[in-house]
Amino acid sequence: MNYVERERLLLAPYAMHAADSAGRAVAEKDHPYRSPYQRDRDRITHSSAFRRLSHKTQVFTRELGEGRGDYHRSRLTHTLEVTSVARTIARALRINEDLVETLALAHDVGHPPFGHAGEAVLDELLRGVGGFNHNAQAVRLFTLLERRYPDRPGLNLTAEVLDGQRRRATKPARSIEQLEPQPIDAETPLLEVQVVDAADSIAYDSHDADDALELGLLTLGELDTITLWRESADKMRQRYTALSDADLRRATVHELIDRQVNDLFTMVTQAIEGRGIDSVETLRAAGVIARHSDAMAEQKLELESFLFRAVYRHPSVLGHRAEATAALEYCFAHSMKAPETLPAPFAAIAAEDSLPRAAGDYVATLTDRAVLEAWRPA
Repeated sequence: MNYVERERLLLAPYAMHAADSAGRAVAEKDHPYRSPYQRDRDRITHSSAFRRLSHKTQVFTRELGEGRGDYHRSRLTHTLEVTSVARTIARALRINEDLVETLALAHDVGHPPFGHAGEAVLDELLRGVGGFNHNAQAVRLFTLLERRYPDRPGLNLTAEVLDGQRRRATKPARSIEQLEPQPIDAETPLLEVQVVDAADSIAYDSHDADDALELGLLTLGELDTITLWRESADKMRQRYTALSDADLRRATVHELIDRQVNDLFTMVTQAIEGRGIDSVETLRAAGVIARHSDAMAEQKLELESFLFRAVYRHPSVLGHRAEATAALEYCFAHSMKAPETLPAPFAAIAAEDSLPRAAGDYVATLTDRAVLEAWRPA
């Protein structure tokens, strides 16, 4: 059975069927059993940019976790967790799981070293040439910087994957005020795109709290003041007896994710049934439907606001961000002062575009460790 027949049997009518894809910038022959979105997934996971995510910060740097092991998330493990959540939702909704998986794996590929802190530094350094946005940088990687073919740049991904990533690039930066996926133009994103945005929010709300507990930046008592955490923890206390703090934390994180996923699934299902959504066209006309209930959205806002105050602005986190800022600024300045040290692909960008953009592209590809080693040579 080829992918067209398989999708016709398994997917809902409002799902994005690969047979209806707008295709690639450079046409390619169909694969006998892999759909275009499966091929995109493999191109992303085999890319050098994806591999580098294993050594890039999610929220907490390796130095912050020194002496406590490597429990906390990297940008790669966060990406895999988002993918897991997104695939669960996609399968339950009968939308295109291959497309959802690809979009989820792609969503953070453009992140520079040191996560959002690094992004803020590069955005300031590149203000004169358009700034820096990790979502836009992912599109740049997929269409220009990654090399899959000997005769042209980029990965030649499908229009739907590139469009989904471009839509993320036009949204406001993540903030505590914006928890829900937002419509960004007159045409509503595919449900597959909406689900990945929602899965990202679910994952970081849950796992940032988990990492902060592991690193000693928060206590269970502090989190028990937050409604979403407390209700999830109380349910685990009722289900199990005499839980250790470590077991309670793990069980509560699982419950947090489950509660958010169930709420989202319920709201999306109600919207599909209530609005008579039976095609991609009626889905796009309906506006964004991958939203949480008002009650859940309020609880998520309370949790994120707390994490912003207690974790993201924690003195230990801010101290390491200051070090990251200094290291990134050094690497960027070095590339500007000595452009002959740029690897050949980035030297070409300097000649064709601008030296600041080439320096930004190069520094963004580096891992946390590479930046720190350049800044603090042995």
